[in-house]
Amino acid sequence: MDKQHDIPREKLTGALRRGSVKKHVAAIHVSGKLTLLQRKLSNVLLLNAYDTLTRSHVHMIDARTLCLMIGYNSNDMDTLKQSLRGLAETVAEWDMLDDQGQQEWGVSSLLSYARLKGGVCEYAYSPALAAKLNDPKVFALINLNIQRRFTSGHALALYENCYRFVRTGSTGWWDLDLFRRLMGVEGSDYYGIYKHLNAKIIKPAVAEVNKTSNIVLTPEIRKRGRAVTDIRFKIAENPQLAILDLDDGAGVRKSGVYASLQSLGVADRLARQWIAEHGEDHVAQKLSFLATQKGVVNKVGYLSAALRDDFGATPAPAPASARAKVLERIRDVTGARTPTQRDADRRLFASRIEDGTARADFERHGWMSALNFAGIRSFWEEMSPGAFDDL
Repeated sequence: MDKQHDIPREKLTGALRRGSVKKHVAAIHVSGKLTLLQRKLSNVLLLNAYDTLTRSHVHMIDARTLCLMIGYNSNDMDTLKQSLRGLAETVAEWDMLDDQGQQEWGVSSLLSYARLKGGVCEYAYSPALAAKLNDPKVFALINLNIQRRFTSGHALALYENCYRFVRTGSTGWWDLDLFRRLMGVEGSDYYGIYKHLNAKIIKPAVAEVNKTSNIVLTPEIRKRGRAVTDIRFKIAENPQLAILDLDDGAGVRKSGVYASLQSLGVADRLARQWIAEHGEDHVAQKLSFLATQKGVVNKVGYLSAALRDDFGATPAPAPASARAKVLERIRDVTGARTPTQRDADRRLFASRIEDGTARADFERHGWMSALNFAGIRSFWEEMSPGAFDDL
């Protein structure tokens, strides 16, 4: 499992520990063009609000936590503001049977308002949409660890619209006009041509869903004459990522590691997900490491970071000569950057350090920090591919 995609859970409480969210059809079928960031943001906001969706008119979440959960590791609040504005300007529409069998149609903006103040994001849903989002009859279970892996908004949109049909094995037939709307490309002359729609939207989105998520999609088309009129997607579980679709956990819940996680306040689903993903021994090791750390206030958040970034591991040190060569190369690479770039590089790397001791060491020693040597090398391999190939 690729640990870099796991959701950072610092400061997470209550519903945010759930790891997945019931998402109503009305929240999935939206008119308008949501970016990938906006679509992820919509899911995280819903998860945060879910437990009090119909009881509270206003919901709040720490803005930095929100950015971390959607995979946006930046202090630039302008992008967050733009995404929130997009959700407030996007319309959700539902057309369904009510409890009495009467047809009900409704429309609402995805967010009735959003506000950023004092490092907190405050937002609300309209009462009608909140009631639909809270309806347990029609929902998809959106796993936020899976969501975070997506790099394409079209792929995430396709996943959301298909996953709620996973138990039936097929989406059923969608006419192409509806499909274009679900993908946010309605009204485009270019995508009005099926050849273009298939090449640029359907094939890449299906490929990413099949590679990234816990389901595998197979598209099928229906024609009238030579023209394609409808599309549906056959749905099967992806055995390679079935670990993200947890079982009932009857066996796991009997383990001592599970009991220790529960005693810390880790939610049931998250505890089972950690054990399934990392293994009982590894989780136990991190629990022991946590017990040695003084002054940790948010123990669940710290444990999440320890599992994700492997705090407390004791890798064999690199030979002194090899280490010196790497550090010398890092000096060369950083020295070639402009002052503005160097400042941005330091800020970016520092934002990734979760451990306070390691962060303090980086603040004192910069790129020569011994505690961060492995992370610094990985960072510059990512920033300057091939920089260490000849060492």
